[in-house]
Amino acid sequence: MKPNSINSALTEKDGINKPPNISSSSVAVIQKMRKKQPSAQELIDKIVTHDKSALSRAITLVESTNPAHFDKANTIIQSCLPYANKSFRIGITGVPGVGKSTFIEAFGKHLTSIGKKVAVLAVDPSSTISHGSILGDKTRMEELVKDENAYIRPSASGETLGGVARKTRETIILCEAAGFDTIIIETVGVGQSETAVHSMVDFFLLLKISGAGDELQGIKRGIMEMADAIVINKADGDNINKAKLAKTEFNRALHLFPAKKSGWIPTASTCSSYTKEGISEVWQSIVKYKELVESNHYFEQKRHEQNQFWMMETINNQLQSNFYNHPKIIKLLEKNKIAVQNDEISPFTAAMKLLNTYFQ
Repeated sequence: MKPNSINSALTEKDGINKPPNISSSSVAVIQKMRKKQPSAQELIDKIVTHDKSALSRAITLVESTNPAHFDKANTIIQSCLPYANKSFRIGITGVPGVGKSTFIEAFGKHLTSIGKKVAVLAVDPSSTISHGSILGDKTRMEELVKDENAYIRPSASGETLGGVARKTRETIILCEAAGFDTIIIETVGVGQSETAVHSMVDFFLLLKISGAGDELQGIKRGIMEMADAIVINKADGDNINKAKLAKTEFNRALHLFPAKKSGWIPTASTCSSYTKEGISEVWQSIVKYKELVESNHYFEQKRHEQNQFWMMETINNQLQSNFYNHPKIIKLLEKNKIAVQNDEISPFTAAMKLLNTYFQ
């Protein structure tokens, strides 16, 4: 049926006039600007003057799996080291739905309000199809992302064990060089990521919600032992009494765990990311922890141990990367995969053949 008049919903109105075409010379300039990549020294100079755009470009280089970017990324990291190690690093974990991003936004806004410069490294779960981030933390921290004293960097977790981005440790160094004095690392909270994050932060915060047992939240005793504080989130509205009860139960449970090397006694508290109730108290608890571990020298000791751990991790990662990018291995790997699938050779024999080829 044809539309019979202007009143029809199918009629078409005149649009905005098309702007004149950009001149060919302007197009050439734009293309040249896009192709021109800043040198490592240019990025370093801008990072140490707190340029967020340069910081983002450098992190992209560090996260790149392209072997051609390795030397440039390494140069940037090495040059940023003298400006690093001046921040306090906080790991925040909890299962999906516990309100990590909402808490981090409220917590981050509180920190910037008292003069802190906050960098949030949010490790997103990766899509197994596109390998991109699923949750998109920048869209979920609308206020913090607009804060001049905050920087949010979502990174897809990829295939890294437990969901910790492969280069998070190096990214911390770059953020510290860019002047951020408080680094927050948010984990996916679905596996072994907590263990990896614990090995790169100074304070480990476990978020909980009331009304759900550990069997539902998926938090095991090992995670509880790593926590320097437990915060029961969403303590507002009808949930306040449940949150207070959960706080009491967790405080009782924490007394059963062995004493920490740091000398710190973890406690449970409640907060509401919605009403901001309890947020400042969480920070005060972290400040007390910092004062304690700096006075008994545990802070420095832990940082040294972490540096050694990440040296070994980097060696393992680099060996793995070199192995899979070796020309001979690339050729033989698919052939051996098919042979293993067809039961023509055992997985162990195939692996030894590939390793022997690589080390020859």
